[in-house]
Amino acid sequence: MTSQEIEELDLGIKKEEVILTTHNEINQDLNGELLVIEHGYVEVRLRTTPEMVADKQGLIHGGFIFSSADYAAMAAVNETNVVLVASECQFLSPVKLHDEVNIIARVRHKEGRKRNVNVVAFVHDIKVFEGEFKTVILDKHVLKLKLLDENKETAVGTKKKRG
Repeated sequence: MTSQEIEELDLGIKKEEVILTTHNEINQDLNGELLVIEHGYVEVRLRTTPEMVADKQGLIHGGFIFSSADYAAMAAVNETNVVLVASECQFLSPVKLHDEVNIIARVRHKEGRKRNVNVVAFVHDIKVFEGEFKTVILDKHVLKLKLLDENKETAVGTKKKRG
């Protein structure tokens, strides 16, 4: 019996298992491994690899940190058709090859289909990243939305000649 199971028996509670319903095809080697998932909360660990290195000193490109933070935010919202619409981020300290980056994401605000997610990332006890991710939950997959009216002309390749 695990310590969590013992704790649950002692307290008379059973934590509800949360299943990831979004971003299931993501490459966790590049975006981080999902360690903990609860309603509105996740923990992700990104193990940095040589493919992420930006220079001869072993600096990890910030895009990998951002991508992992974005993945954590999407998993914290955990809705099938969640998309990122905006973010405000700070890269606080460099990350180097072989660092393990621990990312924590918490849904902070809900309004209709909108969710704001706070994401922080640490290497050991050093905060290396912090961001606020603004998301929206869509009815359909973003690639299945009808973004342009098919009856209207688009600017590319369909201009009418002026007579």
